[in-house]
Amino acid sequence: MIELSLVGIGTGNPEHLTRAAIRALNDADLILLPRKGSQKAELLELRRLVCADILTRPVTLAEFDLPVRSASGEYLGGVRDWHAAIAQAWAAQITAHLPQGGRVALMVWGDPSLYDSSLRIAARLGAGGMALRVSVVPGITSLSALTAAHGVALNTLGAPVMITTGRQLRDGGWPAGVDSVAVMLDAGSAFEVLDAQGVHIWWGAYLSMPQQVLVAGPLADVGARITALRADLRAEHGWIMDIYLLRR
Repeated sequence: MIELSLVGIGTGNPEHLTRAAIRALNDADLILLPRKGSQKAELLELRRLVCADILTRPVTLAEFDLPVRSASGEYLGGVRDWHAAIAQAWAAQITAHLPQGGRVALMVWGDPSLYDSSLRIAARLGAGGMALRVSVVPGITSLSALTAAHGVALNTLGAPVMITTGRQLRDGGWPAGVDSVAVMLDAGSAFEVLDAQGVHIWWGAYLSMPQQVLVAGPLADVGARITALRADLRAEHGWIMDIYLLRR
């Protein structure tokens, strides 16, 4: 039996880890550390630093190359193929290091339940015949880190909020029936397709990390600045994690 813990670790600040997250990582026999290429080496180093900071006993750390999603073809089909490849990579590491079973932990940015596919990938391991029990340790999301950094409430009084992706915003425009829209996984300033008049934006990148950057204001005034800043930051760091809240 493999006991897999998906551990939410927040947005890159070791202080985001809950006591439950620290306990889950210390209880593990194996912690999986994905490598995402040289441009994103900083993300691997952050995971290493978390382990160095909180582990109080020897735990095997297994680094592996994360498969790359194909940019061609139909989007959802490509994502499913990518997930299958990641599941195979997890299975290979688990089989190599824990042939008799044991406890595995995988650190997940933010929370495993919000726009993260770790749970879906783990389900593939079980469907593939691995005797598997999965548990989830919730973490601080980039969404809560964003609203905290700006000191703003996620919703207006008694009103709903839509949480969506950059792809959905770009393809479908402003969602009907809501005045507050939180946008995650935006590959490139999807807010540019919107009528900016009367829209306010709260944007943040590298939230809670030393390099955190925040911009807020009327979208018509700061949208172009955010787009340029985003490109500069990606060029400087080789990667970017950002999120924003829009409100009409």
